[in-house]
Amino acid sequence: MVETQRSGWKAFSERLNTDWHKAALMLYSVVVVAHWAEHLAQAFQIYALGWSVPEARGVLGMPFPWLVTSEWMHYGYAILMMVSFIILRHGFVGRSKTWWKVAMWIQVWHHFEHLLLLLQALTGANLMGGAKPTSVAQLLIPRVELHLFYNTLVTIPMIIAMVYHLRPSAEERAMMRCACALRQVEPAAKAKAGVA
Repeated sequence: MVETQRSGWKAFSERLNTDWHKAALMLYSVVVVAHWAEHLAQAFQIYALGWSVPEARGVLGMPFPWLVTSEWMHYGYAILMMVSFIILRHGFVGRSKTWWKVAMWIQVWHHFEHLLLLLQALTGANLMGGAKPTSVAQLLIPRVELHLFYNTLVTIPMIIAMVYHLRPSAEERAMMRCACALRQVEPAAKAKAGVA
């Protein structure tokens, strides 16, 4: 039974990094970029509109305030992002794999920060005896700015990885097991079109 489950997971993971890689990456990208946009909206509300931090809840946080205040939701999202980076990394090769791993390791740290926040919320024992849950880096940088920074640090190398993944070198394309790469224009077609 355990072997069947393992082979079932292995088969699913294999499909996620081959046949379904492009669809999985597109879905994941939409979620990550939308989350980043929420952090940008929150910063805009604070710095451009002059709202207080409790008022600035991004776009979705306005009708659903618990999205901003729930440590469980933040931790759940952080672990989902981390696990997705780990699972989807097997479809990357060459330069794209390097950048994907950079984003993944930043997300691993971001996940640990959210785990620390969740544990403080659950136990009531806050870091440095503070009034509310505080992450390690939050001792230096306020939470709104810190999480915008973290999400930017994760999103930018992820986008670079995706660009390299969509536009691989010939050597990288030969190593790829998925169909994510954009169609390559053959040199003869380029010459005919007058493109160098």
